[in-house]
Amino acid sequence: MDCIFCKIINGDIPSTKVYEDDKILAFEDINPCAPVHVVIIPKDHLLTCADDITEENSGIIAYIFSKIPEIARIKGLTNGYRIVNNCGEDGAQTVRHIHFHLVGGTKLTEKIC
Repeated sequence: MDCIFCKIINGDIPSTKVYEDDKILAFEDINPCAPVHVVIIPKDHLLTCADDITEENSGIIAYIFSKIPEIARIKGLTNGYRIVNNCGEDGAQTVRHIHFHLVGGTKLTEKIC
């Protein structure tokens, strides 16, 4: 599989890690849209985007969301943040490995699009 995120997980491509455990990896986005911009991914490439989430595999998504507050604290996000998931071509998804963007570090606008 030619997945850039899998290559980051395997250490083939360097990243600036923010958090890692046996299930997930969080690292600095290389093209940040805010002062804090972290990408959070499951280590297993089971899902490509939110369209693939089912009752059977949703545990990893719940796990990611249970770790987001800790990752936010690590990055000093004490006054709020935004979580984004791009899904599919029209959703501007560029890597077909489910991932979430944690953005903050400044007052974000209310308008997303």
